[in-house]
Amino acid sequence: MNAADRIRYENRRERLRALLAEAGVPALLVSFAANRYYLSGFEQHDSQCNESVGWLVVTAKGPDVLFTDARFTDAALRLWPGEDLCIYGAGKHAAMAEFLLGRGVKALGFDPKAISVFDHEALRGHFELAPADGLVERLRLIKEPGEVELLRAACGLNHRIMRALPDLLQPGMTEDEAAWQVERLFREAGAEGLSFPTIVGAGRNAALPHAIPGETKIERDSLVLVDAGCRLGGYCSDQTRTFWVGREPSERFQETKRLVLAAQKAAMEIIKPGLPMAEAYHAARRVFEDVGVAGQFTHSLGHGIGLETHEGPSLAPRTEGVFAPGMVVTVEPGLYDAAWGGVRWEYMVVVTEDGCKAL
Repeated sequence: MNAADRIRYENRRERLRALLAEAGVPALLVSFAANRYYLSGFEQHDSQCNESVGWLVVTAKGPDVLFTDARFTDAALRLWPGEDLCIYGAGKHAAMAEFLLGRGVKALGFDPKAISVFDHEALRGHFELAPADGLVERLRLIKEPGEVELLRAACGLNHRIMRALPDLLQPGMTEDEAAWQVERLFREAGAEGLSFPTIVGAGRNAALPHAIPGETKIERDSLVLVDAGCRLGGYCSDQTRTFWVGREPSERFQETKRLVLAAQKAAMEIIKPGLPMAEAYHAARRVFEDVGVAGQFTHSLGHGIGLETHEGPSLAPRTEGVFAPGMVVTVEPGLYDAAWGGVRWEYMVVVTEDGCKAL
């Protein structure tokens, strides 16, 4: 790890320390992979939902401790001081307890959404435990300038792929084949991988917001919804476009797309610092309500994006909180009819000092 990266992660932990002091938490167990990476640079992903490559404990006064197993010793030592590194074996919880209790850490805050009952019960035998969720996520809500640039780069690559799709999507191609071609284009263009499995919905399948590509074939003179994203520099992109394959688009497709774009514009025009986030959702929905199709808008307006494809905040009708400069969110209204299909259009936007700007 170079000096600039080390300072960036240290600064993030210092900001977290301020939140720990505010919340009265003496030490925080960071068990969620994206949060661990955000604070330390160590291993962005866990291999499986029931298997962790390591945990981080951030203490109110420092130093902080990284815990992992022998498979990751060399990787951890490349970015973490050996004296603050604990390599555990089969007795993970006992090894953690011995290491932390030796430093006077007797109580841990934990994120109840990111720890199993098994781990909680094992740790409870050694520490005083108290729930302390959302502290790291509060930091991650506001992207640093460097994070915004990484998101902009990922989004730019996504735009390139989307521009190539009108020529790629052809009648007779299956959804599966289209999804594979999208992934191939991303990887050939330099993406580290996909940020989520590509969604391709042809015809009526476009009415499924999270359609799973299958053997359905793209028909001539029909619509195809593609939702795809990549990971670049550790950060995600997420864009949806709905294409017409064939000759002149049908009147229904054109009108549905017009309404979706109008709803998107209505939301983006009001997003600015201090605006309640739920208002962005309602601005988009009103466009649909005015023409009697709001019932076909079946999901939230969007979500935060960064190290994860879906992270806070959620732009839902009951979301609490206000927009702030540095937030990066998607704006993706859609209209869906199971008998016909659907149209969704998605931008990633960054909240600026006086509004928002599409990446």
